[in-house]
Amino acid sequence: MSAKRIVIAGGSGFIGTALAREFIRRGYGVTVLTRRPRPRYDGVREVAWDGAKAGDWVTELNGAEALINLTGKSINCPHTPENLREITESRVHSVRALAAAANFAQPPRVWVQASATGFYGDTKNNLCAETALNGSDALAKICRDWENAFTTANLPQTRKVTLRIGFVLGRESGALPVLAKLTKFFLGGAVGGGKQYISWIHLADLVQMFVAAVEQEKLVGIFNAVAPNALTNAEFMSELRRALHRPWSPPAPEFAVWLGSKLMGSEASLALVSQRCAPKRFREMNFPFQFTELAAALKDLCAKI
Repeated sequence: MSAKRIVIAGGSGFIGTALAREFIRRGYGVTVLTRRPRPRYDGVREVAWDGAKAGDWVTELNGAEALINLTGKSINCPHTPENLREITESRVHSVRALAAAANFAQPPRVWVQASATGFYGDTKNNLCAETALNGSDALAKICRDWENAFTTANLPQTRKVTLRIGFVLGRESGALPVLAKLTKFFLGGAVGGGKQYISWIHLADLVQMFVAAVEQEKLVGIFNAVAPNALTNAEFMSELRRALHRPWSPPAPEFAVWLGSKLMGSEASLALVSQRCAPKRFREMNFPFQFTELAAALKDLCAKI
């Protein structure tokens, strides 16, 4: 077994899969904590956990180089009171369970905790660095509770890093393949007023941010995991149409977004709220972004979609 082990809680999604692949490439042993473990033949071990309480999985944290926690119910659902409660509990309970388990073990050297740019709420045109205030909408409050559970975890020997993740662009999963499919059918117009900002990040850069958080001792505290150049929804969709050779698509008015979201079992506010964020702390440490401009990111990703 590798001398260095990474434990990824909630690591079966497309971000976790990309992280596991990269850490294996770098010579780490990788264990994924998941509700539905399965045999794998890529060097990754999957171990069962329920995301809420201690079990046999706690031994995986003993002497681990790093713990990465991505656990949480998807926010891509109607934001009913019941769903919002489940979204909150899936995040807060997982952090508390991991913190309690780490206290019984030789704790991981570093814990990298996922959060989201939703922490800032609807930013309008305001550019938010990591010191910006917490927003007031439902997702902002969820992020606050999520992060509070992490920051109050008593693990004095463990370096702690929070990544507030933006709109992740990946080729195989996430929202981009869906948007690309709609755009190919000439349904890639601006959404709502089109002035709301999207703070995006290419999956390749996000993976390297996690790597930096694990391997660089100077990274401590909160970092915005976004590309340097947030764009409005209208600008974003224009670039996507250009990448897919679709010169025009009709705009989607707000009422149509709400109707479509209801029919698809999604949440319209996810497309209508503005989040304009800057990776101030990553820029200060000269993080080597591979994709700072959306056009280059989409050219890379859309070639094989």
